[in-house]
Amino acid sequence: MKALTLNCGSSSVKYALWDVNALHRLCSGIVERVTVRGSFINHQVSGKKEVIYKRECPTHDVAIKLILDFLTSQDHGTITDVSEISAAGHRVVHGGENFIKSVRIDEEVIKVIEKCCILAPLHNPPNLLGIKAAMRLMPEIPHIAVFDTAFLATMPKHVYIYTIPYEWYEKYGIRRYGFHGTSHLYVSRRAAVLLGKRPSEVNVITLHIGNGVSVTAVRGGVAFDHSMGFTPLEGAVMGTRCGDIDPAIPLYIMRLEKITPEEMDNILNKKSGLLGITGKYTDRRDIIKAAEEGDQRSRLAIEIECYRLKKYIGAYSTAMGGVDAIAFTAGVGENSPLHRAKICEGLEFMGIKIDPQKNERAVGRNGEVDTSASDSHVKIFVIPTDEELVFVEDIKAILEGKYDVYTNFEYSFQRQDFIPTYLR
Repeated sequence: MKALTLNCGSSSVKYALWDVNALHRLCSGIVERVTVRGSFINHQVSGKKEVIYKRECPTHDVAIKLILDFLTSQDHGTITDVSEISAAGHRVVHGGENFIKSVRIDEEVIKVIEKCCILAPLHNPPNLLGIKAAMRLMPEIPHIAVFDTAFLATMPKHVYIYTIPYEWYEKYGIRRYGFHGTSHLYVSRRAAVLLGKRPSEVNVITLHIGNGVSVTAVRGGVAFDHSMGFTPLEGAVMGTRCGDIDPAIPLYIMRLEKITPEEMDNILNKKSGLLGITGKYTDRRDIIKAAEEGDQRSRLAIEIECYRLKKYIGAYSTAMGGVDAIAFTAGVGENSPLHRAKICEGLEFMGIKIDPQKNERAVGRNGEVDTSASDSHVKIFVIPTDEELVFVEDIKAILEGKYDVYTNFEYSFQRQDFIPTYLR
């Protein structure tokens, strides 16, 4: 059985074709500059060099048709006919309170996704364009929606409700939703496997640290708390997003500088965070290099980011009544020993102790790595995330009728090469 995964943005379509039974990626790629001039596809078959081909894609329908042409191409394809694709999985950023798991798409699901566009105006509309285009081009196969917010829908009400007028929640759905859910789901499941236990038996704190940053407290296999909120702006310091600040600050500056709400939204989302502190950089590699060369604001940026993340570990460990593992993932989490060391520094009293040598050697290309010291009571893992595998696992489970509940621990992410013998 083969499945196509699609991640449709406003001007791009990322894709991959999978052998579902083997959980093996056959090929992947991206169509860029969709709906704008200069479109092209970057296509790569596993084990071969990438191919770049220019073709204008004024709509998502044209972009997905181009993808299907490449998948069945005699020179660059991995299948001979589109009919070999058994299902398609679609990334949907926001499912609101309606979806706590991946679902098969029908007209009612589309209506709900459309209603959630107000909660994710930059993401849900292009997600929908991709879904509708793919369903027109492949009407005979099941289409599955995989929601970024779904894994975080298990947060209890006292965690996700804001202390603002309750009517705002009832009328407008103002609450904490959280994001990066598929990444936190994957990484927390893999951490449980590396611990040699079932997800329901462990507490894990997962840190997704890229340009966007989020932290999730996963208690007994389900999301209990999460750093992002109604939007991805809340929470940790990020590349260009401010994270947690006093909400009076924007109002104060708007009055002083005569700034409009739209201008302030742009500042908080695109000109703050590490960029706001350094004045130059969002890439942690640039910030580390500048700090090593004596740039004081870059040094300050590193200290602020790591301190804030350290506080999340302390808070979530307390909220869950203890933690069994901490897992770092995404570009910075996987590849920056400096950030991991500074985040864990000073947490020895909690039984969290990182091994400096193991930590220095741990980068994303080395796969899953245990960086904890031999006498650390809490395991510290580096786990490269694989959100597309979440798509494929969910597609497989839904099509086989094994996806009865979201906490389907026996089914997900149990790759045989990593599973302790007694769990096989």
